[in-house]
Amino acid sequence: MINCAIAGLGRWGRALVEASRAGGRLHIVRAVETELERARDFCKAHGIALTDSFDSVMEDDAIKAVLLATPHSLHHDQVIAAASHGKQVFCEKPLALRRDDAARMFEACRKANVVLAVGHNRRFWPSMRSLRDIVANGELGTILHVEGHNSNENSNIITTGWRLSPEESPGGGLTGAGLHVLDAFISLLGPSSQVYARLHRREIGPPPLDAALLAIDFASGVTGTLATVRATPFYWRVHVFGTLGSVEVLDDVTTVIRRSGHAPETVLRPPIDVLAAELDAFADAVEAKQLFPVVKAEVLATLAAFEAALRSMVTGQPEPCHGA
Repeated sequence: MINCAIAGLGRWGRALVEASRAGGRLHIVRAVETELERARDFCKAHGIALTDSFDSVMEDDAIKAVLLATPHSLHHDQVIAAASHGKQVFCEKPLALRRDDAARMFEACRKANVVLAVGHNRRFWPSMRSLRDIVANGELGTILHVEGHNSNENSNIITTGWRLSPEESPGGGLTGAGLHVLDAFISLLGPSSQVYARLHRREIGPPPLDAALLAIDFASGVTGTLATVRATPFYWRVHVFGTLGSVEVLDDVTTVIRRSGHAPETVLRPPIDVLAAELDAFADAVEAKQLFPVVKAEVLATLAAFEAALRSMVTGQPEPCHGA
């Protein structure tokens, strides 16, 4: 078992704690939370020592790894600090809001010989794993286009805090929900070369009513479109189109396969505990059993496209993906 600390005990931090219990390989023994009273009962129920001092956790030699579920703007300094103290790092997405900041974080962890795993949990969906295999095996022929959508109505229940801050979550729903789709695109098709994006705001809120739309050119010649709407119920779709057919993923287990001359085939795969699988992959990387599947090049390419989208929302023009 790997003794860990977690920083950030909001909704997602608590989900990671529960997932670590299901996986059984990460033992979360300490937690860092600035709002101590909010987290006290949860930590007591889970046998976790609570503190508001990140530095004290860094100085604790018994802690071998840290999980970060903190605001995005804190990730850079926290990852650098963890690396300097020899702690293995699991950081929720987005790793950073700027590609160059993320590159510095990866370099710090490389020099310290520690893992830096970025939590893109949709990568572990059985349906998305199947889609990556189908694309990689060439079953769709020449890939021509990809479409994606991720909406999530969490913004209707989150009326205050950093998740609604334009500085912490720029681009409307792109930072929270849309980035999952952008990561999926990059993992399937490689880096993008250009993004043309628009953020349409109906109401500032809270809750905010907005839609983010992206048109993406990939370096491979593939085109793509992405949309995210913060205030509508959860919806996921990634659809890859090739010369021999198309495959559409609709949730964690549902895949629809279309081929010329055949009726669409819906395939349902057995569900898994996705967060537990993600944390198991982190444990494997810490124990040098295998690399964490969300690799540095893909993280940096995703953030390059993300930055290009944010610039395009301001300029109204297509923007290049620098450093992708």
